[in-house]
Amino acid sequence: MITIRKSDERGRYQNYWLDSQHSFSFGEYYDPQHLGFSALRVINDDLVRGGAGFPMHPHKDMEILTYVLDGALEHKDSLGNGSVIKPGDIQRMSAGTGITHSEFNPAETDTRLLQIWMLPKTKGIAPGYEQIHVPAAERSGKLKLVGSSDGREGSVTIHQDLSLYAGIFKPGEGAALSLAPGRTAWVQVAKGAVTLNGQTLTEGDGAAVKKETALDLKATADAEVLVFDLPPLAN
Repeated sequence: MITIRKSDERGRYQNYWLDSQHSFSFGEYYDPQHLGFSALRVINDDLVRGGAGFPMHPHKDMEILTYVLDGALEHKDSLGNGSVIKPGDIQRMSAGTGITHSEFNPAETDTRLLQIWMLPKTKGIAPGYEQIHVPAAERSGKLKLVGSSDGREGSVTIHQDLSLYAGIFKPGEGAALSLAPGRTAWVQVAKGAVTLNGQTLTEGDGAAVKKETALDLKATADAEVLVFDLPPLAN
């Protein structure tokens, strides 16, 4: 079963420096039908204006991924970490027992990113940080593992029973992914357009996948896609 979450159905928040679209309930946007999916709690598609960003703010007991699509985002946190996240970088921050951080667009041009929150498998872990770079060539024409519960294949370690794949596809290119019995999945089209098991998804669309044994992706335009292999839904 594949349930499509259309881009224009997402929640939205705008101010003078931020345009944020929410796949799930977030902040002032509340939709009881979209509180998350499996371990996913937040997928925000953010456009941050040049010279602006999120000031220091706290998090607790959440796995937070930042995936920059265009531009750059400067990160600082209470652990003393600091970095600039660019396209191809995947940053994981484990909030655990508590952490504060800021995110700032250091350029004059806009930055677009996906901010992803996932519930950790275990609460109260020590806060942590990790960032890797996966060149476009390693994501082109295939689904490349970029996040996992055990950090295998050089992926970032996410403290949850999931695997995250990223792919960049030209029209006509595609990839397949098998799902173990009982597993669920979420597909997020960051750019472009694809078909998922024959159903059309365009930029900003997401798809909740249940009771499927395989995913078959094929690009119908230049596309960038994230695929989450997730735990079963709670009863």
